[in-house]
Amino acid sequence: MRRYAGPVNIKALPTDSRPREKLLARGPGALSDAELLALLLRSGLKGKNVLQLAEELVRHFGGLAGLLHASAEDLRPIKGLGPAKRAEIVAVLELARRALAEQLRARPLFDSPRAVAEFLQLQLGAKHHEVFAVMFLDSQQRLIALEELFRGTLSQTSVYPREVVLRALALNAASVVLAHNHPSGSAQPSRADEALTQTLKSALALVDVRVLDHFIVTRTQACSMAEMGLL
Repeated sequence: MRRYAGPVNIKALPTDSRPREKLLARGPGALSDAELLALLLRSGLKGKNVLQLAEELVRHFGGLAGLLHASAEDLRPIKGLGPAKRAEIVAVLELARRALAEQLRARPLFDSPRAVAEFLQLQLGAKHHEVFAVMFLDSQQRLIALEELFRGTLSQTSVYPREVVLRALALNAASVVLAHNHPSGSAQPSRADEALTQTLKSALALVDVRVLDHFIVTRTQACSMAEMGLL
């Protein structure tokens, strides 16, 4: 068995196994999740080349989606990920968030419901505490702003309808999408979630603001209450 004297750089891999060369020759779609991640990491560590490190990371977080929802703190315990590599991974996540936000501001929100779900997962899915957020939309259902209005513990959060109404009026919103995360990992809405949705729907209707949906978000899922017929 070959012994590694130190971190193994991508350049130390056989030419046909190097992700960068493969990407340039065949396009990004030809690369596996681990190979794409290896391009970010660039080097492995003693006894583990960069592709092995990338594959281990993907497995540890249960796939690429889980990794992309990881925070800098989640990445800290992983051997081989120093501050620079953690920062690069988190930066990619932030770029994905901003790119999705630009898309949602440029066109009606529900032209792409999947993009809405992915956007909310990226924003809320990795949080360890419960957060209640509202997407405020204009009259053409384009995103004005996403705001985290309330934070709670792992089990509950306090949401005040009056504050949601005041923010909707301040932003001149015509409609909203409600969202909150379930750190427990279950995306199924609770009875309390259903009751809160109806309370906010009634409060916002008084100022002629529609509630279009309420998403329950985890690291791996985003459940639409509208699609479930609960709105």
